[in-house]
Amino acid sequence: MAELDTPRILAKLDALEGYLEELKSILPLDFEEYQRNFERRRACERLLQISIETVIDVCSLLVKGMRLGLPGEEDDLFDKLHRAGVISEHMRDKLRKMKGLRNILVHEYARVDDRLVYGALRERLRDFAQFKHEILGFLKEQGNTMGIRK
Repeated sequence: MAELDTPRILAKLDALEGYLEELKSILPLDFEEYQRNFERRRACERLLQISIETVIDVCSLLVKGMRLGLPGEEDDLFDKLHRAGVISEHMRDKLRKMKGLRNILVHEYARVDDRLVYGALRERLRDFAQFKHEILGFLKEQGNTMGIRK
C-alpha cells in the first residue's frame, strides 16, 4: 500500500500559496510598467519559476508516494497522475504548458518573451489555484484509504 507524505505535500501547497500572493502583490497592472521595471519583471519571473517548480515537486511527491513508477521526465509525472485519477486531463495539459514556460525562464533566459510571460502572469495564475484544488480534493478523497501520514 502506498504511503503519501501528506504533511510535506501540504507544506509545498502552502509555500505555493505564499509565492503566488507575493507575485500578485508585485505584478504591475499593465505590460508597459512590467517592461519598464526591470527588477520587478525579474522578481515576477523568478516567483513564477519557483511556483511552477513547487507544482512539479508536489507531482513528484504524489507519484513517489503512490508508487506509480519512475517517471522518465517531468511530463511523465503529469501523465501518471492523470492516469491514476489524481488530476484531470485539462490540468495535465496545463501542467505541461507550465513546465514549458519554466524551461524557457530557466534555460533560455536571453530569449524570454516579456509579453508571453506577462500574459501568463495576468491570465494563468488561476491554474495554480485549480491545481491546488484538484490535489486537495484527491487527498481528501483518499485520506482514509491510502495510509496518508497525518
